[in-house]
Amino acid sequence: MVEKLKAPFPYFGGKSKVAGIVWEAIGDVSNYVEPFFGSGAVLLGRPSPGRTETANDADGMLCNFWRAVANDPDGVANHADWPVNECDLHARHIWLVGQRDSLANRLMGDPDFYDCKAAGWWCWGLCCWIGSGWCSGKGPWHSVNGVLVNSRNDGQGVWKQKICLGNSGHGIIKQRIHLGDNGRGICQQGVGYRIPRVGNSGGEGIICKIGRGGIHEWFERLRTRLQRVRVACGDWKRVVTETPTIHLGLTGIFLDPPYGAEDREECYRVDSRSVAGEVLQWCQENGKNPLLRIVLAGYSGEHEALEGMGWRVHAWKANGGFSNQGQRGSLNAKRERLWFSPNCLGKGNAQKELNFESESN
Repeated sequence: MVEKLKAPFPYFGGKSKVAGIVWEAIGDVSNYVEPFFGSGAVLLGRPSPGRTETANDADGMLCNFWRAVANDPDGVANHADWPVNECDLHARHIWLVGQRDSLANRLMGDPDFYDCKAAGWWCWGLCCWIGSGWCSGKGPWHSVNGVLVNSRNDGQGVWKQKICLGNSGHGIIKQRIHLGDNGRGICQQGVGYRIPRVGNSGGEGIICKIGRGGIHEWFERLRTRLQRVRVACGDWKRVVTETPTIHLGLTGIFLDPPYGAEDREECYRVDSRSVAGEVLQWCQENGKNPLLRIVLAGYSGEHEALEGMGWRVHAWKANGGFSNQGQRGSLNAKRERLWFSPNCLGKGNAQKELNFESESN
């Protein structure tokens, strides 16, 4: 059995709530691919080890974090373990935005490259930041000669979070730090360590009971789990070709692309609404392959075309959070769907796990 873990940072659109349902449909496959990795909630929630696992994301900050933790968890933990400080938040935000493009290029150019400081600061900042926009590079704020300035309408600056302390919110928009817990980004709470998670009351966040070893032990456990995982950084289509999938045998694929709905939140670092349509087309072309068990996430109305091709659909409700506040967020939370390809387990396919070898010989 693989220890089930959670990412040490909040992440919009995480699928930890339905990870178990995904694995019931995919089963204990020897090869697993996750083209839109994000917080890795599904892979980290896997109940049993796989021979080969591949994770991919187009966001270099995400990929750098996972690669750095897999190689040097103590180094990342040293940089992530820091008190909540608004000045540090904005200074590190600007530094990270400045590193973003070169970081992604180095990750793609060198399979052994990772940056522990960027990984730790990025994780720490996500835990302090409220809402979306962390390291997006959008907004009027940027650094000039080491001073934070507002360039207003130039569109090239860094998004700076607003101060939201219960007043009317007048003045220049800039983001405040997360003030919902005991005042640390990654902090000790009794026997566990908590991340001040975006959007819940009291800022309690994720609780990972890891004993007295703290964040270093948590990251070490993540490193152990990631030993079998190959972390790619780039376009999703590169990891769903034959080489990383069916050439390695029976393959499970979990697809969680940026949703294509026009009224969903702007919460993706690398965002393109056209990706959902590309993923749908790929699923239509590959869904009947007996070597593939595919689970696709999206909103109701996005992928109904698959249901006429033998795909099953499962409706579920996302947890609350900043992206689900208000009427639109509440309605969107109820629109979540999972689509299961015809060769997934369940609904009469329970014997496929046992019979697959004889059927494919």
